[in-house]
Amino acid sequence: MANRATFSARLEKAIRRTGGCLCVGLDVDPTKMPGDIPRDGQGVLRFCRSIIDSTHDLAAAYKPNMAFFEAMGVQGFEILELLRQSVPQEVLFVMDAKRGDIGNTSQAYAKSFFGLLKSDAVTLSPYMGKDSVEPFLEYEGTCSFVLCLTSNPSAADFQTQALQSGEKLYEKVAKTAVGWAQGKKAEVGLVVGATQAQFIGDIRKLVPNAPFLVPGVGAQGGDLGAALKAGRAKDGFGILVNVSRQVLYASSGNDFANAAREQAQKIVGEMKPYF
Repeated sequence: MANRATFSARLEKAIRRTGGCLCVGLDVDPTKMPGDIPRDGQGVLRFCRSIIDSTHDLAAAYKPNMAFFEAMGVQGFEILELLRQSVPQEVLFVMDAKRGDIGNTSQAYAKSFFGLLKSDAVTLSPYMGKDSVEPFLEYEGTCSFVLCLTSNPSAADFQTQALQSGEKLYEKVAKTAVGWAQGKKAEVGLVVGATQAQFIGDIRKLVPNAPFLVPGVGAQGGDLGAALKAGRAKDGFGILVNVSRQVLYASSGNDFANAAREQAQKIVGEMKPYF
């Protein structure tokens, strides 16, 4: 799309609109859906649309996790397409796909997520290097969130290991991956887990302007205030904090949509002092 606003500019607008940087993760497990919703594809669509309808004025973004939709087979992608149409234009749509492969394969992935689904952002693995990310950077106004320092317990297996130069691997990833966006049509952001709050500020110093996607708040135990204090960009924005289960499964009854809204309101209320 010609002359499309940058992802960072649209993220700032979304934060100003909602008063927070809440990204609602759509990690939908049919076996955990509340109330009398059918445990099938149509039930998943109904559930997600109910969550969107009840929270879209509070959410800066929605983040479907590709794995849960792929597990439903061909119907899963059809549901994703319908969900994309259900998300209001002013709310960002982030595809949590964690892709990363050789150039021509990444071209196909980029076409799927940015060309077909019209996503605003996607999560990627940087392990194969620059040429695995570059195809995604041809889509103007989008952001590729590269895995940098994740919230899972085994992140230390690789990410915090020291290189021969003395810097940690996650530091090398942060500086190198963000640099890939230079001269490109799109931005590179970083996935930085809220459970790694002690490192978020250090990463922010390395890349003061890059957008951050911060999972790990809520059920995973990350500290929201610490993440926001350390993770905002130089301009005071540039951050999305993802919350999934705390919002999706706020109630096990048919009042789940209202309960989801109440949780979203609570989280955004906690965010507002930082913006």
